[in-house]
Amino acid sequence: MRLLHSDGDGRPSHGDGLPLHGDGRPSRGGRAQRHRRPRDPGPAPRPFTLRSAGPRPRPRFLTVAAVACAVLVVVLLLRGGTGLDGSGSEPGPGGSRPPALGGRCAPTALLEPPCGAWFGAFVPHGKDDLAEKVRGYERRIGRKLDIVYTYHDMSLVQGDRLEGQLLTPEERRVAGEEHLLLLSWESKWWGGTKAQQPTWKQIADGDLDASVIDVQAARIREFGEKVFLSFDLEMDTRTPASGTPEDYVRAYRHLHDRFRELGVTNVVWTWITTGYLGHAGLIERMYPGDDYVDWVAYNQYNYYRCHDTGWLSFAETQRATHEWIRENISDDKPLMLSEFGTADDPSRPDRQAQWYARVPAVLKGLTGVKAALQWNHRDPGPHCDLALARDETWAGLRKAVADPYLNQPFG
Repeated sequence: MRLLHSDGDGRPSHGDGLPLHGDGRPSRGGRAQRHRRPRDPGPAPRPFTLRSAGPRPRPRFLTVAAVACAVLVVVLLLRGGTGLDGSGSEPGPGGSRPPALGGRCAPTALLEPPCGAWFGAFVPHGKDDLAEKVRGYERRIGRKLDIVYTYHDMSLVQGDRLEGQLLTPEERRVAGEEHLLLLSWESKWWGGTKAQQPTWKQIADGDLDASVIDVQAARIREFGEKVFLSFDLEMDTRTPASGTPEDYVRAYRHLHDRFRELGVTNVVWTWITTGYLGHAGLIERMYPGDDYVDWVAYNQYNYYRCHDTGWLSFAETQRATHEWIRENISDDKPLMLSEFGTADDPSRPDRQAQWYARVPAVLKGLTGVKAALQWNHRDPGPHCDLALARDETWAGLRKAVADPYLNQPFG
């Protein structure tokens, strides 16, 4: 594991460029009130097909080896798909998605799967091993991830520093292996001085256009494939340090409009809040508006001993925030659980696995939730490891994400 360093405002960061939240991050799972935001539904969604996901050529004849492989696959499936001994200790390779092309379940132009939800994850990694780590995660869960989540700052790309570079070579490699990318772009310079930390006002005023924003916009435009892009996730924890709520809205809109001016049409704008309902009024003030947001996302966890809360089920961590967002932010935009997960309970080793086992049933009742991304890492502080803790937990998640609702065709 790489050592931690401190970024310019004192928040610790991983050497791989992943910012960590301070111990004061609010616990999640509060309650709040309602109202509806009217919206013009606009034209019907257009089907979207990933260019890299075309039909593969089929062999003309079945060989004996192919028949043997097919028999082996059936045997593995009958044994639960956990490995040759059925124990989960030797997980099989990641699976593939449903092969259907087009049709009613094809993703929309905004990457929304009409017939279910994407499953994704943040997978801890270094600068040069993202693809390897993703494949390792996929072997443990027995399928491919739909969305891979990565984080970036707004530092200048200098030498081998890639924290500020969107679509690194490793990210492109992952995308080429049939994954969608969610790029989280933060107005920070991790490890930089206080003077190097961008402010929302500077971004809104265009001070970073030539040096940062235009450079990265060109990279995304050249990439061509659709990507999810978030600007300053959990912005409700970043004020007043980065500026006022109004400064954030101006900065977000400037970034969005600048991309449009530069001809970038392959970004799916994803607005990510904590979902902490103690910040309800603040979150409302920081919503950039329907014309600037494609997906609305939030991060809610079962922190348990990390924040001295009682054990919360997956449903208890999600439903209140989901209801509030549907009634106060948007009643029709696709929603994403951009980070979800649970702490472990060492006194009950099967508890984490049982928590994940209930995810699919709850997701199906969360109207409009079209993606769920597991956070397989830790937060700072004692008892704050939110990663999958043991083989039984991996097996529980493996079973959960095999649900057809979470296995949608790419195009």
